[in-house]
Amino acid sequence: MPQGILHVILISAKGLKNTDFLSNMDPYAVLTCRTQEKKSGVATGRGSEPEWNESFLFTISEGASELLIKLWDNDTGRKDDVIGLATIPLEPVFEGGSVPDGIYNVVKDEEYCGEIKLSLLFSPEEESRGYGEDEEN
Repeated sequence: MPQGILHVILISAKGLKNTDFLSNMDPYAVLTCRTQEKKSGVATGRGSEPEWNESFLFTISEGASELLIKLWDNDTGRKDDVIGLATIPLEPVFEGGSVPDGIYNVVKDEEYCGEIKLSLLFSPEEESRGYGEDEEN
């Protein structure tokens, strides 16, 4: 299993199912990789077409196989509404080093409710080598 740093650029979303009936949604994202959790800013009044263009760094270690992005609608004075969830497999980025501008489905209760766009870049941890290893004296 690779170890290193995963750089996630949360770009935008489109076609999100509106959870607010009288106004535009105020979406934000919570990104989770194993036990690490990061939260985006709120795209105030952006409705079903939010743009974030925010970067996040995750330390990748044993057992990290996917990135979960849960989209929420920020509701002042009430409990925030879940918009949906995107599950991003990390194997392609581990193998190729990057996945520029990937589009992933957002689902809620197994129903499609929009898509999210992000870029992924993986920087593997350099294996440290001591001096004199694999050398003949």
